[in-house]
Amino acid sequence: MKLSPGQGLPIRVVADYLHAVLQADRTFYTQHVVERMEAMLIVNATEKWREERTLPLPAQFFKESSRGLQVRGRPFRYRLVSLWPIKEENSPESENERLALEKVMTYGEVVEQEIELEQRRYYQAIFPDRAVSRACINCHNAHERSPKRDFKLNDIMGGLEILIPLE
Repeated sequence: MKLSPGQGLPIRVVADYLHAVLQADRTFYTQHVVERMEAMLIVNATEKWREERTLPLPAQFFKESSRGLQVRGRPFRYRLVSLWPIKEENSPESENERLALEKVMTYGEVVEQEIELEQRRYYQAIFPDRAVSRACINCHNAHERSPKRDFKLNDIMGGLEILIPLE
């Protein structure tokens, strides 16, 4: 599968590059900003970061970063998705997506497929989203709306979905 005729770059390679950048940014923010600031007792990351003038949680940082793409015409999309979401918007959007996410959870490998969304064809890759820090598991395990409260470091908590338009 190619990104577009004549370009020659396999779309999976593009998805892998995007995933590497997104994951590196998110991991850096979690480990070197959130965890460091909390350890130094300077500021915490909270769900109501705007109102409380705190740091955004890593998942919120990720979501806000993806919103910036909308300003530029959405060359691609990404989001976190889970079978145990704290927020409903992070649930699978279809039965097909739920089944793909279940495969990611079971095998710990990327699942890729073509989907239709808003009358456009997309390449969808769902990468395993692992708990890379204590900040992730502490938040999910303690959150009042969390349907799963026994995450451990390196557990697959859900998926990181990347959508690339096929047009």
